[in-house]
Amino acid sequence: MKKISVFIVLSFFIICCVLWDRLPDKTVSKEEDKKTVINEIRDIDTENISAELFNDIYKPLNFSRQKAMWFTYMDYEKILAGKSADEFTEEIDKRFTTAAMMGINTVYVQVRGFCDAYYKSELFPPGKYYTDQSFDPLEIMIRKAHSLGLSFHAWINPLRCMTTDELNSIDAAFKFRQWYDSAETKGKVIVQNGDRWYLNPAYPEVSEYICDGICEIIKNYSVDGIHIDDYFYPTTDLLFDKEAFDKSGSADINEWRRDNINKLVKNMYKNVKSVNDNVIFGISPQGNTEVDYQKQYADVEKWLSEGEYCDYIVPQIYYGYLNETCPFSETIIKWKDIAAKGNTSLVIGLCTYKAGSEDKWAGKGKDEWINDTGIISKQVKECIKNNDIDGIAIYSYSSTFEEGVSAEIMVMGPVQEIRESFKVYK
Repeated sequence: MKKISVFIVLSFFIICCVLWDRLPDKTVSKEEDKKTVINEIRDIDTENISAELFNDIYKPLNFSRQKAMWFTYMDYEKILAGKSADEFTEEIDKRFTTAAMMGINTVYVQVRGFCDAYYKSELFPPGKYYTDQSFDPLEIMIRKAHSLGLSFHAWINPLRCMTTDELNSIDAAFKFRQWYDSAETKGKVIVQNGDRWYLNPAYPEVSEYICDGICEIIKNYSVDGIHIDDYFYPTTDLLFDKEAFDKSGSADINEWRRDNINKLVKNMYKNVKSVNDNVIFGISPQGNTEVDYQKQYADVEKWLSEGEYCDYIVPQIYYGYLNETCPFSETIIKWKDIAAKGNTSLVIGLCTYKAGSEDKWAGKGKDEWINDTGIISKQVKECIKNNDIDGIAIYSYSSTFEEGVSAEIMVMGPVQEIRESFKVYK
């Protein structure tokens, strides 16, 4: 028995030494809110080591006070499609550096928007802008982000899928294509709404597939977080999932749908933690809590109050101060009151794309973003003054720094003001 114990201990020691030698040089920050050092462990064979050992080795970089920015899949058309690895590296380096100079410490980067992948995946086909598959864009982006001290959160859309033409063009080996091809599952497990297909969260196999996709990312890439946004149920139409509801025995379809989303979200959270419990899971619902609950069946109050649904939540409070439905300051207070019921971090999502444009859904406040080009700066300052808010996220990089009315306005003043505000936001 003693010989066996010695062998086990010796084997564990050798594995640790081998894995440690494969890690790069490490930089330790004095900031207390950096959980640990930045590690690049892309090549570690996670299939053959225990989850406990993997967790001990890979300690993601995250901040108690997020200063985040979204990078959307739409950027890939300009910076990835038709580009070489060197060209893409140069483009993403420029963008991450620009964001870091503004004071950003966390990036939410869209890596799967329509059941497609901007990384090497066995579960999802390459995204349409991922034209040269001789290199891995996600690996490049993570390496560049970490070199700048940025936390990297892989942003996915769990349920949103492709158009009919796009589905017909992908390999039949992919599971969601098989659901589309099968008469038994088409219109049930995968359902069309408008010009796009969606996975139906009523089915356990859908939840399992989505969670497998999340685990694939965490096992193969040194991401610091997994991030999802507000694409839950795409419609309130009763026909979307009628058969599944009829078979469920439930009496209220609205409660049943909310329960489906709750189960999916909790499963995603649990799967993230099962691979590496230091990777954090965040959700960005749209900012109107009534619409979340009634139209998208997202019970954000439950997620915030009960725990084990997400580590942080980023409501998209893309409203001006004069918005008739959701005026900014009042909406902030509402979310703060909800977040106070639990321990989930509250990060406020702000937008720059409305700067200089009409806000057509704002009622009497529709011209506010035209008349006041400094709204975003005021909102950042208001959030920073509030100790109950744990961070700020800005949507998006392109509307802040690329060509367009909003970008022109941002670089003329608000970007500098936000940079100065972020300097004291620690």
